[in-house]
Amino acid sequence: MSFPPTPPPESVQVVASPETFPDWTSLNDTIMGGRSRAGCHPTTAGLVFEGEVVADGGGFVSCRSPNFRPPLNLSGYQGLRLQVDGGGRTLKLAVACSDGVLGLTELIPGGLRWVAPIHTQAEGTTVVDVRFADLRPVVRANPVTLPVRFNPAAVTRLQLLYSRFDEGGQANAGFKPGSIRLVLRSIEAF
Repeated sequence: MSFPPTPPPESVQVVASPETFPDWTSLNDTIMGGRSRAGCHPTTAGLVFEGEVVADGGGFVSCRSPNFRPPLNLSGYQGLRLQVDGGGRTLKLAVACSDGVLGLTELIPGGLRWVAPIHTQAEGTTVVDVRFADLRPVVRANPVTLPVRFNPAAVTRLQLLYSRFDEGGQANAGFKPGSIRLVLRSIEAF
């Protein structure tokens, strides 16, 4: 008896696009006493994220997806591909996931996130691939040394940040306070 061949997995899965961006919201340093202001709104081109970044008292602005319920299972993929108009800024992609270890990461105050830098071109759209293997665990811009494991089968939220701190907790060398306007065009799993 023969079985039909297993179809190959899709090479790309759309995770976020203009159709899903209406559910995204902003989260800025005002949650910790900062004064930055930014908001996001969907357009046909993508998620427009604009406002004013103030370095003192925080120094970050972000937009984030809703919590995925159930979590996204991206275990068949190697990473996430972003298309973003970033104006030459270095952004951060933050991914939240369940760790499968008794849910310990959900108990960490401020939430554990898996972060990677996104270096953008000064003009036009930057396409960047972030491999899951390159994501680093952080809590509030501080690297985590606990033995935690990224779980691509349980992605619970995505977030794009512009911060005065890089993914290692050091100063973001390209950080410029002031007005900001970004367009997140899409996020795909590849």
